[in-house]
Amino acid sequence: MLSMMLALSLVLTILPLLGVVWIFVSGMISLSPLSATVDGLFMSLILLALSGTFLLNAYWEMCDCGMIGKKKAAAPAPKPPTAKAG
Repeated sequence: MLSMMLALSLVLTILPLLGVVWIFVSGMISLSPLSATVDGLFMSLILLALSGTFLLNAYWEMCDCGMIGKKKAAAPAPKPPTAKAG
């Protein structure tokens, strides 16, 4: 089950990316011809930094929940029987 912090981090990762898409759609940054406004550049950098921060938080939360990163340790090999001195 997803924790609330994980769900919130994933939502807050996607929202700034939608803002970056909006910046491209509205024409503040265009690829052909290559042009950009200062507002578009700085806003996209800020939104990408926010998105990356929340993505890192979501990754750490998934590691804490055991969804990724942690592998179960293999069972230790049984010890061979010891010879009795006699």
